[in-house]
Amino acid sequence: MRKFIWAAGALGLAAAFTATPVKACTTVVVGKKATTDGSTLVARNEDIGAWSKHFYVHQATSNGPTTYVSKDNVFKTSLPKTALRYTSTPDGEQVNGQWIFGENGGSFSDKNEIWYMEIGSGHTWAAVRVPDNKYALIPNQMLIGKLNLKDSKNYMASTNLVKKVKAWSQNKKIKLAGYVKGTVNYSKAFGTNDKTDAIYNRPRMWDGQRILIPSKKQSITKKSYTLFLKPDKKVSPAKVGQVLSSHFTGTKYSSYGKWKGGYRPINVPTDVESHILQIISNVPKEYAAIQWLAMASPANSVYLPFYTNISDTPSQDPTNTKSAYWTYKTTAMVIEAYKHKEFIDSSTGKKTDLIYKDVNPTKKAVTKQLKANLAQSDKVAKTLSGDKLTAYLTEQNQKNADYAQKKWQTMNNSLIVHSNKLAPVTKSKLTFNK
Repeated sequence: MRKFIWAAGALGLAAAFTATPVKACTTVVVGKKATTDGSTLVARNEDIGAWSKHFYVHQATSNGPTTYVSKDNVFKTSLPKTALRYTSTPDGEQVNGQWIFGENGGSFSDKNEIWYMEIGSGHTWAAVRVPDNKYALIPNQMLIGKLNLKDSKNYMASTNLVKKVKAWSQNKKIKLAGYVKGTVNYSKAFGTNDKTDAIYNRPRMWDGQRILIPSKKQSITKKSYTLFLKPDKKVSPAKVGQVLSSHFTGTKYSSYGKWKGGYRPINVPTDVESHILQIISNVPKEYAAIQWLAMASPANSVYLPFYTNISDTPSQDPTNTKSAYWTYKTTAMVIEAYKHKEFIDSSTGKKTDLIYKDVNPTKKAVTKQLKANLAQSDKVAKTLSGDKLTAYLTEQNQKNADYAQKKWQTMNNSLIVHSNKLAPVTKSKLTFNK
Protein backbone atom coordinates (compact mmCIF):
# COMPACT_ATOMS: atom_id res chain seq x y z
CA MET A 1 0.00 0.00 0.00
CA ARG A 2 2.87 2.28 -0.79
CA LYS A 3 3.71 4.24 -3.85
CA PHE A 4 6.78 4.44 -6.03
CA ILE A 5 6.97 7.31 -8.49
CA TRP A 6 9.80 8.58 -10.60
CA ALA A 7 10.56 11.45 -12.89
CA ALA A 8 13.75 11.56 -14.96
CA GLY A 9 14.25 15.27 -15.38
CA ALA A 10 17.06 15.14 -17.92
CA LEU A 11 15.02 12.92 -20.21
CA GLY A 12 11.63 14.46 -19.65
CA LEU A 13 9.99 11.15 -18.75
CA ALA A 14 7.60 10.35 -15.94
CA ALA A 15 5.80 7.36 -14.56
CA ALA A 16 3.59 6.72 -11.55
CA PHE A 17 2.96 3.30 -10.12
CA THR A 18 0.92 2.22 -7.12
CA ALA A 19 0.36 -0.82 -4.95
CA THR A 20 -2.91 -0.19 -3.17
CA PRO A 21 -6.08 -1.94 -2.04
CA VAL A 22 -9.54 -1.04 -3.29
CA LYS A 23 -11.01 2.14 -1.73
CA ALA A 24 -7.66 3.97 -1.71
CA CYS A 25 -5.82 6.37 -4.09
CA THR A 26 -7.12 8.65 -6.84
CA THR A 27 -5.42 9.39 -10.19
CA VAL A 28 -5.81 12.29 -12.63
CA VAL A 29 -4.26 12.34 -16.12
CA VAL A 30 -4.52 15.23 -18.58
CA GLY A 31 -3.44 15.18 -22.24
CA LYS A 32 -1.25 17.95 -23.68
CA LYS A 33 -4.02 19.60 -25.73
CA ALA A 34 -6.24 19.77 -22.66
CA THR A 35 -3.72 21.71 -20.52
CA THR A 36 -3.13 25.46 -20.33
CA ASP A 37 0.50 25.29 -21.53
CA GLY A 38 0.68 22.09 -23.58
CA SER A 39 2.17 20.05 -20.74
CA THR A 40 1.26 16.47 -19.96
CA LEU A 41 0.00 15.97 -16.41
CA VAL A 42 -0.05 12.76 -14.37
CA ALA A 43 -1.23 13.14 -10.77
CA ARG A 44 -2.25 11.05 -7.80
CA ASN A 45 -3.23 11.13 -4.14
CA GLU A 46 -1.62 8.45 -1.99
CA ASP A 47 -4.07 7.48 0.74
CA ILE A 48 -2.93 5.09 3.41
CA GLY A 49 -2.54 6.48 6.93
CA ALA A 50 -0.40 8.69 9.14
CA TRP A 51 3.12 7.41 8.66
CA SER A 52 5.73 9.81 7.38
CA LYS A 53 6.90 10.29 3.80
CA HIS A 54 9.96 11.96 2.37
CA PHE A 55 11.14 13.19 -1.02
CA TYR A 56 14.25 11.49 -2.36
CA VAL A 57 16.36 11.45 -5.53
CA HIS A 58 18.09 8.31 -6.78
CA GLN A 59 21.02 9.15 -9.01
CA ALA A 60 21.66 7.52 -12.38
CA THR A 61 24.12 4.67 -12.29
CA SER A 62 25.87 2.28 -14.67
CA ASN A 63 26.66 -0.18 -11.90
CA GLY A 64 23.44 -0.65 -9.99
CA PRO A 65 22.07 -3.77 -8.25
CA THR A 66 21.27 -6.57 -10.67
CA THR A 67 18.68 -8.32 -8.51
CA TYR A 68 15.56 -7.19 -6.70
CA VAL A 69 14.08 -9.32 -3.92
CA SER A 70 10.84 -8.32 -2.22
CA LYS A 71 10.91 -8.36 1.58
CA ASP A 72 7.17 -8.99 1.53
CA ASN A 73 6.75 -12.14 -0.59
CA VAL A 74 10.36 -12.97 -1.61
CA PHE A 75 9.54 -12.22 -5.26
CA LYS A 76 12.81 -12.05 -7.19
CA THR A 77 13.68 -10.47 -10.54
CA SER A 78 16.72 -9.33 -12.48
CA LEU A 79 17.62 -5.67 -12.95
CA PRO A 80 19.86 -3.96 -15.53
CA LYS A 81 23.09 -2.43 -14.21
CA THR A 82 22.27 0.85 -15.95
CA ALA A 83 19.53 2.86 -14.25
CA LEU A 84 18.15 6.35 -14.88
CA ARG A 85 17.92 9.02 -12.22
CA TYR A 86 14.50 9.20 -10.60
CA THR A 87 12.72 10.88 -7.71
CA SER A 88 10.44 9.11 -5.26
CA THR A 89 8.36 9.61 -2.12
CA PRO A 90 9.04 6.47 -0.07
CA ASP A 91 7.96 5.82 3.49
CA GLY A 92 10.06 7.42 6.19
CA GLU A 93 10.64 4.02 7.75
CA GLN A 94 11.17 1.21 5.25
CA VAL A 95 11.04 -1.91 7.39
CA ASN A 96 9.29 -3.71 4.54
CA GLY A 97 11.57 -2.33 1.83
CA GLN A 98 10.50 -0.22 -1.17
CA TRP A 99 7.54 -1.24 -3.23
CA ILE A 100 8.30 -0.66 -6.89
CA PHE A 101 5.15 -1.87 -8.57
CA GLY A 102 1.76 -3.27 -7.71
CA GLU A 103 -1.86 -4.01 -8.67
CA ASN A 104 -4.63 -1.64 -9.95
CA GLY A 105 -3.16 1.07 -12.37
CA GLY A 106 0.07 2.75 -13.73
CA SER A 107 0.61 5.92 -15.78
CA PHE A 108 3.48 6.67 -18.17
CA SER A 109 4.17 9.99 -19.85
CA ASP A 110 6.62 12.18 -21.71
CA LYS A 111 6.05 15.62 -23.20
CA ASN A 112 4.03 14.17 -26.07
CA GLU A 113 1.68 11.56 -24.66
CA ILE A 114 0.31 9.65 -21.68
CA TRP A 115 -0.51 5.96 -21.42
CA TYR A 116 -2.72 4.54 -18.70
CA MET A 117 -2.34 0.84 -17.84
CA GLU A 118 -4.39 -1.56 -15.71
CA ILE A 119 -3.30 -4.93 -14.38
CA GLY A 120 -5.91 -7.68 -14.09
CA SER A 121 -5.91 -11.28 -13.01
CA GLY A 122 -4.19 -14.17 -14.77
CA HIS A 123 -0.98 -12.22 -15.50
CA THR A 124 -2.82 -9.88 -17.86
CA TRP A 125 -2.62 -6.16 -18.50
CA ALA A 126 -4.09 -3.59 -20.84
CA ALA A 127 -3.11 -0.02 -21.67
CA VAL A 128 -4.78 2.86 -23.48
CA ARG A 129 -3.32 6.10 -24.80
CA VAL A 130 -4.91 9.14 -23.16
CA PRO A 131 -6.45 11.32 -25.90
CA ASP A 132 -4.44 14.55 -26.19
CA ASN A 133 -7.51 16.76 -25.77
CA LYS A 134 -9.02 14.88 -22.84
CA TYR A 135 -8.50 14.02 -19.20
CA ALA A 136 -9.50 11.21 -16.87
CA LEU A 137 -10.14 10.92 -13.15
CA ILE A 138 -9.52 7.36 -12.04
CA PRO A 139 -10.54 5.98 -8.63
CA ASN A 140 -9.71 2.46 -7.46
CA GLN A 141 -11.83 0.82 -10.10
CA MET A 142 -10.81 -0.76 -13.38
CA LEU A 143 -12.10 1.49 -16.15
CA ILE A 144 -10.40 0.50 -19.42
CA GLY A 145 -13.26 -0.80 -21.52
CA LYS A 146 -13.38 -2.27 -25.03
CA LEU A 147 -9.91 -2.87 -26.48
CA ASN A 148 -9.25 -2.22 -30.15
CA LEU A 149 -5.95 -4.08 -30.33
CA LYS A 150 -5.75 -3.56 -34.09
CA ASP A 151 -5.13 0.09 -33.24
CA SER A 152 -1.64 -0.25 -31.79
CA LYS A 153 -1.19 3.52 -31.63
CA ASN A 154 -3.84 3.76 -28.93
CA TYR A 155 -4.16 0.30 -27.35
CA MET A 156 -1.79 -2.35 -26.00
CA ALA A 157 -2.28 -5.54 -24.02
CA SER A 158 -0.50 -8.60 -22.67
CA THR A 159 0.25 -11.48 -25.04
CA ASN A 160 -2.74 -13.57 -26.10
CA LEU A 161 -5.14 -11.57 -23.96
CA VAL A 162 -8.11 -12.12 -26.26
CA LYS A 163 -7.51 -15.89 -26.43
CA LYS A 164 -7.18 -16.11 -22.66
CA VAL A 165 -10.34 -14.15 -21.94
CA LYS A 166 -12.26 -16.16 -24.53
CA ALA A 167 -11.14 -19.42 -22.94
CA TRP A 168 -12.00 -18.20 -19.44
CA SER A 169 -15.40 -16.98 -20.60
CA GLN A 170 -16.19 -20.46 -21.91
CA ASN A 171 -14.90 -22.22 -18.79
CA LYS A 172 -17.95 -23.25 -16.76
CA LYS A 173 -16.08 -22.85 -13.48
CA ILE A 174 -14.83 -19.35 -14.28
CA LYS A 175 -17.42 -17.85 -16.66
CA LEU A 176 -15.44 -14.66 -17.11
CA ALA A 177 -17.32 -11.70 -18.60
CA GLY A 178 -15.96 -9.20 -21.09
CA TYR A 179 -15.50 -11.31 -24.23
CA VAL A 180 -17.73 -10.60 -27.25
CA LYS A 181 -17.02 -11.72 -30.81
CA GLY A 182 -13.25 -11.51 -30.74
CA THR A 183 -13.00 -8.39 -28.59
CA VAL A 184 -12.35 -7.83 -24.90
CA ASN A 185 -13.87 -5.30 -22.53
CA TYR A 186 -11.10 -5.24 -19.94
CA SER A 187 -13.00 -3.66 -17.06
CA LYS A 188 -15.92 -6.07 -17.47
CA ALA A 189 -13.53 -9.00 -17.58
CA PHE A 190 -11.43 -8.15 -14.53
CA GLY A 191 -13.06 -5.24 -12.72
CA THR A 192 -16.09 -4.59 -10.53
CA ASN A 193 -19.02 -2.20 -10.63
CA ASP A 194 -21.03 -3.05 -7.53
CA LYS A 195 -22.50 -1.48 -4.40
CA THR A 196 -19.03 -0.93 -2.97
CA ASP A 197 -17.99 1.02 -6.09
CA ALA A 198 -21.19 3.06 -5.76
CA ILE A 199 -19.92 4.37 -2.41
CA TYR A 200 -16.15 4.38 -2.77
CA ASN A 201 -15.31 4.82 -6.44
CA ARG A 202 -17.94 6.23 -8.78
CA PRO A 203 -18.67 9.28 -6.59
CA ARG A 204 -15.05 10.37 -6.99
CA MET A 205 -15.48 10.36 -10.76
CA TRP A 206 -18.61 12.43 -10.35
CA ASP A 207 -16.77 14.95 -8.18
CA GLY A 208 -13.80 15.31 -10.52
CA GLN A 209 -16.01 15.64 -13.57
CA ARG A 210 -18.24 18.30 -11.97
CA ILE A 211 -15.10 20.39 -11.26
CA LEU A 212 -13.54 20.05 -14.72
CA ILE A 213 -16.79 19.99 -16.69
CA PRO A 214 -19.31 22.08 -14.75
CA SER A 215 -21.47 22.27 -17.88
CA LYS A 216 -22.06 18.50 -17.68
CA LYS A 217 -24.85 17.81 -15.20
CA GLN A 218 -24.79 14.29 -13.80
CA SER A 219 -26.12 12.35 -10.84
CA ILE A 220 -23.72 11.04 -8.19
CA THR A 221 -25.63 7.75 -8.31
CA LYS A 222 -24.96 6.97 -11.98
CA LYS A 223 -23.83 3.39 -12.56
CA SER A 224 -21.03 4.40 -14.91
CA TYR A 225 -19.14 7.49 -16.07
CA THR A 226 -17.20 8.12 -19.25
CA LEU A 227 -13.47 7.60 -18.69
CA PHE A 228 -12.00 10.22 -21.05
CA LEU A 229 -13.70 13.60 -21.38
CA LYS A 230 -12.85 17.02 -22.79
CA PRO A 231 -12.74 19.66 -20.02
CA ASP A 232 -14.77 22.86 -20.33
CA LYS A 233 -11.56 24.90 -19.96
CA LYS A 234 -7.89 24.08 -20.33
CA VAL A 235 -6.46 22.48 -17.20
CA SER A 236 -3.51 23.77 -15.17
CA PRO A 237 -1.53 21.98 -12.42
CA ALA A 238 -3.39 24.20 -9.94
CA LYS A 239 -6.73 22.94 -11.28
CA VAL A 240 -5.58 19.35 -10.90
CA GLY A 241 -4.59 20.24 -7.35
CA GLN A 242 -8.11 21.55 -6.76
CA VAL A 243 -9.53 18.23 -7.93
CA LEU A 244 -7.19 16.20 -5.71
CA SER A 245 -8.03 18.48 -2.76
CA SER A 246 -11.78 18.04 -3.15
CA HIS A 247 -13.94 16.39 -0.53
CA PHE A 248 -17.09 17.11 -2.55
CA THR A 249 -16.24 20.70 -1.70
CA GLY A 250 -19.19 23.09 -1.93
CA THR A 251 -21.79 20.34 -2.29
CA LYS A 252 -24.19 18.67 0.12
CA TYR A 253 -22.00 15.57 -0.08
CA SER A 254 -18.99 17.36 1.47
CA SER A 255 -17.28 15.31 4.17
CA TYR A 256 -16.53 18.63 5.88
CA GLY A 257 -20.26 19.37 6.00
CA LYS A 258 -23.40 17.25 6.18
CA TRP A 259 -21.70 14.48 4.18
CA LYS A 260 -25.00 13.37 2.71
CA GLY A 261 -24.80 9.82 1.40
CA GLY A 262 -21.49 9.13 3.16
CA TYR A 263 -19.67 8.87 -0.17
CA ARG A 264 -15.90 8.42 -0.21
CA PRO A 265 -14.26 11.71 -1.30
CA ILE A 266 -11.10 12.26 -3.32
CA ASN A 267 -9.31 14.01 -0.45
CA VAL A 268 -9.38 12.04 2.80
CA PRO A 269 -7.67 12.25 6.22
CA THR A 270 -5.45 9.29 5.33
CA ASP A 271 -3.68 11.18 2.51
CA VAL A 272 0.09 10.96 3.05
CA GLU A 273 1.18 12.78 -0.09
CA SER A 274 -0.15 14.08 -3.39
CA HIS A 275 1.85 14.68 -6.54
CA ILE A 276 1.40 16.20 -9.99
CA LEU A 277 4.04 15.16 -12.52
CA GLN A 278 4.30 17.84 -15.20
CA ILE A 279 6.35 17.47 -18.38
CA ILE A 280 6.60 20.88 -20.05
CA SER A 281 6.88 20.85 -23.84
CA ASN A 282 8.27 24.32 -24.62
CA VAL A 283 11.39 24.43 -22.41
CA PRO A 284 14.70 22.53 -22.62
CA LYS A 285 14.40 18.94 -21.41
CA GLU A 286 16.96 19.61 -18.67
CA TYR A 287 14.32 21.43 -16.62
CA ALA A 288 11.10 20.32 -18.31
CA ALA A 289 10.06 17.85 -15.58
CA ILE A 290 8.40 19.34 -12.50
CA GLN A 291 7.15 17.25 -9.60
CA TRP A 292 4.52 19.24 -7.72
CA LEU A 293 4.47 17.65 -4.29
CA ALA A 294 2.06 18.22 -1.41
CA MET A 295 2.81 16.38 1.81
CA ALA A 296 -0.08 14.94 3.85
CA SER A 297 -3.54 16.20 2.82
CA PRO A 298 -3.46 18.37 -0.34
CA ALA A 299 -6.54 20.24 0.88
CA ASN A 300 -4.56 21.61 3.82
CA SER A 301 -1.08 21.58 2.30
CA VAL A 302 0.59 23.30 -0.66
CA TYR A 303 1.98 21.88 -3.90
CA LEU A 304 5.70 22.61 -4.02
CA PRO A 305 7.24 22.73 -7.53
CA PHE A 306 10.33 20.54 -7.44
CA TYR A 307 12.71 20.33 -10.40
CA THR A 308 13.84 16.74 -10.94
CA ASN A 309 17.19 17.40 -12.63
CA ILE A 310 18.80 17.61 -9.19
CA SER A 311 21.66 16.18 -7.14
CA ASP A 312 19.82 16.15 -3.81
CA THR A 313 16.44 16.81 -2.21
CA PRO A 314 15.63 19.31 0.55
CA SER A 315 17.14 18.27 3.88
CA GLN A 316 14.66 16.24 5.91
CA ASP A 317 14.31 13.83 8.79
CA PRO A 318 10.95 12.12 8.26
CA THR A 319 10.97 10.71 11.82
CA ASN A 320 11.39 14.20 13.32
CA THR A 321 8.24 16.11 14.22
CA LYS A 322 9.88 19.26 12.82
CA SER A 323 10.22 17.69 9.37
CA ALA A 324 8.25 18.96 6.38
CA TYR A 325 5.92 15.97 6.41
CA TRP A 326 4.90 16.44 10.04
CA THR A 327 4.55 20.21 9.59
CA TYR A 328 1.87 19.65 6.94
CA LYS A 329 0.39 16.64 8.74
CA THR A 330 -0.10 18.77 11.84
CA THR A 331 -2.25 21.14 9.82
CA ALA A 332 -4.35 18.28 8.49
CA MET A 333 -4.84 16.78 11.96
CA VAL A 334 -5.98 20.07 13.53
CA ILE A 335 -8.35 20.79 10.65
CA GLU A 336 -9.78 17.28 10.78
CA ALA A 337 -10.47 17.61 14.49
CA TYR A 338 -12.31 20.92 14.09
CA LYS A 339 -13.68 20.73 10.55
CA HIS A 340 -17.30 21.12 11.70
CA LYS A 341 -16.59 24.02 14.08
CA GLU A 342 -17.50 27.58 13.10
CA PHE A 343 -16.98 30.94 14.77
CA ILE A 344 -17.75 34.59 14.14
CA ASP A 345 -14.84 36.37 12.50
CA SER A 346 -14.58 39.73 14.25
CA SER A 347 -13.10 41.37 11.14
CA THR A 348 -16.11 40.50 8.96
CA GLY A 349 -18.86 39.66 11.43
CA LYS A 350 -19.54 36.48 9.48
CA LYS A 351 -19.27 32.81 10.32
CA THR A 352 -16.07 31.12 9.25
CA ASP A 353 -13.86 28.18 10.18
CA LEU A 354 -10.17 27.35 10.52
CA ILE A 355 -9.80 26.52 6.82
CA TYR A 356 -11.10 29.87 5.58
CA LYS A 357 -9.55 31.85 8.43
CA ASP A 358 -6.04 30.38 8.44
CA VAL A 359 -5.33 27.72 5.79
CA ASN A 360 -6.77 29.21 2.61
CA PRO A 361 -5.16 32.68 2.94
CA THR A 362 -1.76 31.12 3.69
CA LYS A 363 -2.13 28.64 0.85
CA LYS A 364 -3.05 31.40 -1.60
CA ALA A 365 -0.12 33.62 -0.63
CA VAL A 366 2.45 30.81 -0.62
CA THR A 367 1.24 29.41 -3.94
CA LYS A 368 1.49 32.85 -5.55
CA GLN A 369 5.06 33.27 -4.31
CA LEU A 370 6.08 29.77 -5.40
CA LYS A 371 4.79 30.42 -8.92
CA ALA A 372 6.75 33.67 -9.04
CA ASN A 373 9.86 31.85 -7.81
CA LEU A 374 9.44 29.17 -10.46
CA ALA A 375 9.08 31.73 -13.25
CA GLN A 376 12.22 33.51 -12.10
CA SER A 377 14.29 30.35 -11.73
CA ASP A 378 13.21 29.22 -15.21
CA LYS A 379 14.72 32.44 -16.59
CA VAL A 380 18.01 31.78 -14.83
CA ALA A 381 17.97 28.11 -15.87
CA LYS A 382 18.00 29.17 -19.52
CA THR A 383 21.49 30.61 -19.01
CA LEU A 384 22.96 27.49 -17.37
CA SER A 385 23.86 23.95 -18.39
CA GLY A 386 25.43 20.77 -17.09
CA ASP A 387 26.48 20.56 -13.44
CA LYS A 388 25.89 24.29 -12.89
CA LEU A 389 22.26 23.90 -13.95
CA THR A 390 21.74 20.85 -11.74
CA ALA A 391 23.28 22.66 -8.76
CA TYR A 392 21.08 25.70 -9.34
CA LEU A 393 17.87 23.68 -9.62
CA THR A 394 18.77 21.77 -6.47
CA GLU A 395 19.33 25.06 -4.66
CA GLN A 396 15.99 26.46 -5.80
CA ASN A 397 14.15 23.36 -4.56
CA GLN A 398 15.66 23.83 -1.11
CA LYS A 399 14.80 27.53 -1.13
CA ASN A 400 11.14 26.91 -1.97
CA ALA A 401 10.80 24.05 0.51
CA ASP A 402 12.23 26.17 3.35
CA TYR A 403 10.03 29.13 2.48
CA ALA A 404 6.80 27.13 2.40
CA GLN A 405 7.54 25.18 5.56
CA LYS A 406 8.29 28.32 7.57
CA LYS A 407 5.02 29.86 6.44
CA TRP A 408 3.16 26.69 7.42
CA GLN A 409 4.83 26.52 10.82
CA THR A 410 3.72 30.08 11.55
CA MET A 411 0.20 29.24 10.40
CA ASN A 412 0.15 26.11 12.57
CA ASN A 413 0.88 28.23 15.61
CA SER A 414 -2.15 30.34 14.77
CA LEU A 415 -4.26 27.23 14.13
CA ILE A 416 -3.42 25.80 17.52
CA VAL A 417 -4.38 29.04 19.28
CA HIS A 418 -7.64 29.31 17.37
CA SER A 419 -8.53 25.64 17.78
CA ASN A 420 -8.09 25.91 21.54
CA LYS A 421 -10.77 28.59 21.51
CA LEU A 422 -13.06 26.19 19.67
CA ALA A 423 -12.81 23.50 22.34
CA PRO A 424 -16.17 22.34 23.84
CA VAL A 425 -15.36 23.85 27.26
CA THR A 426 -15.66 27.36 25.81
CA LYS A 427 -18.72 29.30 24.74
CA SER A 428 -20.30 28.34 21.42
CA LYS A 429 -19.98 31.83 19.93
CA LEU A 430 -16.47 33.19 19.71
CA THR A 431 -14.72 36.15 18.14
CA PHE A 432 -11.02 36.77 17.72
CA ASN A 433 -8.65 38.79 15.61
CA LYS A 434 -5.76 37.61 13.47
